Amino acid sequence: MEQKIQDVVSDMQCLEDLSSLISTAGESQSFVFGIIVGRLYNSFFYQSKRILNREPTEQEIGEFLKFVESKRSFLENLR
Repeated sequence: MEQKIQDVVSDMQCLEDLSSLISTAGESQSFVFGIIVGRLYNSFFYQSKRILNREPTEQEIGEFLKFVESKRSFLENLR
C-alpha cells in the first residue's frame, strides 16, 4: 500500500487535471481524495484476489480502512 501511495503521488498532475475537468473548485479536494482512496482500494482488492485467490475478509477490509484512516491527512493534502 505504501508503494501505491507513492505511485499516486507521482501521478498527481493527472489527478488534478481530471479533477479540474469534472468538479468545481470547492469539490476538487474531495474528488481527488476519492480517486486516491479508490485506487488504493482497487489495489488492495485485486492483490487479495491475485495473491490469496479469494476476496478479502471483513478483518482485512477493516485493516485496510484503518490504514487509509491513518494516512487520511497526508492523502487529503497531496496537492
